Amino acid sequence: MSVNNLKKKYQEEIVPRLLREFGLKSSLAVPRVIKIVVNMGVGEGAKDKGLLEAPALDLARITGQKPKITKSRVAIAGFRLREGAPIGLMVTLRGVRMYDFLEKLFKIIFPRLRDFQGLSTKSFDGRGNFNIGIPEMVVFPEAEYSQAENAKGLQVTLITNTNDNQKAKRLLELMGLPFEKKEQESKRAGEREKKREQE
Repeated sequence: MSVNNLKKKYQEEIVPRLLREFGLKSSLAVPRVIKIVVNMGVGEGAKDKGLLEAPALDLARITGQKPKITKSRVAIAGFRLREGAPIGLMVTLRGVRMYDFLEKLFKIIFPRLRDFQGLSTKSFDGRGNFNIGIPEMVVFPEAEYSQAENAKGLQVTLITNTNDNQKAKRLLELMGLPFEKKEQESKRAGEREKKREQE
């Protein structure tokens, strides 16, 4: 499915379906992804700004957009971190690049993740936004494998126009986001409970 096909699918199939399912009267009220924020923490950047260059190139290749350097808001003496020190990279994707990145996640990245069983609905933030942690960016074909020993993880946030987790979940489900099956979620909850009891 190409980028344009994903957008076309949203407009022609998903919007009418959500209008019916949620009893909405206007297509403007239909849930949609408005932007994607991709964050990468690079703690060593505070000590050596040069260490940001290779991850920044990888992130630009992965997202198709030049990343912005994020800086610490406060000083933390225990970590030898000064206020305003570079600590990470961030990209905000909208429009065509957003759809391109979504398709890449659904069709290429998730199938490449080891032991991937789907995403937990617990990753919604209560305001209709969904957080995805990707342990190593080398799962992206564009990432340089020469940097594998210093591989960084990514935090991907899908930001929707709704404050309702259930509506956002249904939207992402129809777009192709693979959620965990309920029995898997129940199993994980049981394992967490068992671990707490053992502690």
